[in-house]
Amino acid sequence: MAIQLSPLPLPASADPSKFAEFGREVIGVDPGNLSPEQFSEVREALYKYDALLFRNATVSPEQQYALTKAFDPASESYGHGNNKTEGTVKSILHPDLKTIPRVPQVQLIGNGTVYNHEGLAEAKLKHPHHRTFHKTAVSLEDEAKGHTRFYRWHIDAALYDLNPPRVTTLYGLTVPQGSPQVCRYDDGTGDELPVPLGTTAFVSGKTMFNILPPELKSVAVRARVKYSPHPYVWMAPAHAKPTGLGIESEGLEVPLGDLASWEEGKVKVFPVLWKNPVTGDLHFQVHPCGVSELLIAPLPAGANREGALYPDGAHLKDLKEVRDLLYKMQRPAIAPPLVYPHDWRENDFVLFHNRGVLHSVVGAFAPDQVRAFHQCNLAASDEPVGPAEEDVKKWA
Repeated sequence: MAIQLSPLPLPASADPSKFAEFGREVIGVDPGNLSPEQFSEVREALYKYDALLFRNATVSPEQQYALTKAFDPASESYGHGNNKTEGTVKSILHPDLKTIPRVPQVQLIGNGTVYNHEGLAEAKLKHPHHRTFHKTAVSLEDEAKGHTRFYRWHIDAALYDLNPPRVTTLYGLTVPQGSPQVCRYDDGTGDELPVPLGTTAFVSGKTMFNILPPELKSVAVRARVKYSPHPYVWMAPAHAKPTGLGIESEGLEVPLGDLASWEEGKVKVFPVLWKNPVTGDLHFQVHPCGVSELLIAPLPAGANREGALYPDGAHLKDLKEVRDLLYKMQRPAIAPPLVYPHDWRENDFVLFHNRGVLHSVVGAFAPDQVRAFHQCNLAASDEPVGPAEEDVKKWA
């Protein structure tokens, strides 16, 4: 019996035309016990629609790990390395993750204190808050009125040594109820997005590329990004933009010489565009917070040079220049009509194509609001595949 797929319920803010091929609810199957045939269909659907939702799921940490691993059987460790995140106290990820002892590839995330949970006697969880990371913040008065921000738009990835996971699974166990909030962009555009409390927001990397003007499509298809060594420690003293889409250039990053020892061979350089293994579509997949350099290849022979940016190629090392260009390319795709803010229910199990979407934590909880989720992603056995030669000829 074929799996049943139903479109995700879109908020009034969303442009339905941009979500025709994004997101599906999977009905009538148990994500913790998929048959090989069902998994094959789920895999095909994930790469086609980028995010899948299973309602009322019952999934153990072992089952969650097994399903996540099925997308990349040669993978093994958590996306940031097993049991490493909590030990790296200087990383900005340090407060956000607690490892499930018997399944270290699965993390407990959320808010408040959770007791006697999957081998953890007591886990004090902290929902990331933009006040700890952004250069500016929503005032306490406005926050009390329900105003909030995106925390950090990102891909789940270590960005150093380990490869970006193919998929991420999120399982909502305890979901606090509360009034909706208004996510403010605070970037001078006046953009706002009504969001459910504690939503996870998603944008399509395919849409991010597709809506670019031709001159920026040409840059994207020719470009690679170089990430900093130990990027989450490197960026820790810096401040994010009010949209959560990248870092303000204030010179606050940790100097490379002050980081823990690192090897040039483990520094990651990835294409800006990642090729979907099923559809062949190109997804704009850049974690803007960790980028340090941008390498742009020259236009291919015979390409139209009129109006082209960097026709002879470029190696951009000025951090502000790199960030400004990436922001110009990525910001249009996080406009309110293009964001899917998932309205979590308890026992929602969400599987998303980590190499095809960007996502962000949103909102703020009171200290006594308990939220408990299981997250799993695995450092991939391969690097993302970039544009093929014919893609470069088509878009450059």
